[in-house]
Amino acid sequence: MTVANQEPGAPRKLRTSVKGPLMFSAFWGVLAFLAVLIFASGGSARAPRFDLAFTGAGIAFIVSLVIAAMLSMSHKENADHLGKGSGVNLSSRKPSTGHGGPGHGGTSSGGFPSDEPEDPAAR
Repeated sequence: MTVANQEPGAPRKLRTSVKGPLMFSAFWGVLAFLAVLIFASGGSARAPRFDLAFTGAGIAFIVSLVIAAMLSMSHKENADHLGKGSGVNLSSRKPSTGHGGPGHGGTSSGGFPSDEPEDPAAR
């Protein structure tokens, strides 16, 4: 469901909403503001550096917002057929250590040992 196909008045999903990325970016902006305010001052004897703190908060906010937007745009739903089935290679048997092709050394196709006894006359 894209934004263009959304019903008017219906709440947006989290991926299409702007609230999630803005809150994510605001968190990192506040964290950067506090970190720069504490560490750029150089101790309690000096005045706090609000100019550097606001600059660091703005940079952190913008960078995290761009990253969140790029991740949101690159999201793609999996195809329906990928969630069905029992998986691939569910056998717990180890493959043979031979270096031949299929059927080499008593193996069936796929490189796993065959459950049937090998019949040399069948070759």
